[in-house]
Amino acid sequence: MSDSDSVGANDYARSVGPVPITIVTEPARRFRPRWMPTLAAALLVPLFIAAGQWQWGKAATKAARQEQLETRSSEPAVQIPAGPADAQALQYRRISARGHYEPQYQILIDNRTYRQQAGFHVVTPLRVEGSDIRLLVNRGWIPALAEHSREPEVTTPSELVEVSGVALIPASRFFTLQADNGEMGGTWQRVWQNLDLARYGKLVGFPVQPVVMQLDPGSAGGGFVRDWVRPDDRRLTNLSYAFQWWGFAATTIALWCYFGFRRKF
Repeated sequence: MSDSDSVGANDYARSVGPVPITIVTEPARRFRPRWMPTLAAALLVPLFIAAGQWQWGKAATKAARQEQLETRSSEPAVQIPAGPADAQALQYRRISARGHYEPQYQILIDNRTYRQQAGFHVVTPLRVEGSDIRLLVNRGWIPALAEHSREPEVTTPSELVEVSGVALIPASRFFTLQADNGEMGGTWQRVWQNLDLARYGKLVGFPVQPVVMQLDPGSAGGGFVRDWVRPDDRRLTNLSYAFQWWGFAATTIALWCYFGFRRKF
C-alpha cells in the first residue's frame, strides 16, 4: 500500500468519528388512581376488615366460654334450689336435682344433627321435689323418623329421678321460620325450632328455672345420646375465616396501589 493510500484511510476514519447511541426510556410512572377503583376499595376494605374482626370476636367468645365451662364444671355440684336461681351464677356449673318428669309439657327441639343424621333434642320439665318450680332437662338427642313430619316416641321415667348435669342459659336471640312455638290453635305443639325459655314459661303457666340442665352422659335420668357440642366448637374455622377476610382486604389494597400507578407521557 502506498503512503497516499494510508493517509487517505486515516483521514476517512477521523471524519466518520464514533457512532452515537440513542437510549430509549419508558415514560415514568406516577401514582394517579382512578376514582372508580378508589371508590370500590374504600367500600370493600372496611367491609373485609369488619368481617374479619367479627369472626375473630366469635372465636374469642367461644374460647372464653370454653374456659369458663372447664373452670366452673370442675367445682362441686350445686343442688337446684326450691325457688328461682341466679342464672349467671349457675352458668356452666354442675347442678343436680331430684323430682318427677312431666312429659305432658315435654318438647322436641328440631333440626339437631348427630353424625350427619337429623333428629331432635328431648327437653322435659322436671318438677323439683318439694317445690312447684320446674327445671328443664335436655335429655339428649334422638333420631328423626323417615317421615320427618311424624314425631318419634319418647319414653320418660315416671318414678322419682335424680339427675345431674351442666347448667346452661339458652340463647335468647335466634332466627326461626316457625310462626309460633308451643300453643297453636289451642293445642300443645311438641316440636319447636328453638328453646325460647321465656315463651315456654308463659305458655305452661308454672315457674321455670332460668337455666336448662344438659344431662350428664353418666346420669341415669332417662337420657338419650348425650355427646354434647363444646362451646368452642368450630373456633379454628372462625379464625381461618378472619384471616381470609383480612387477606381480601390486603389484596384489595395491593391491587388498588398496583393499578393506581400510570405512565406519564
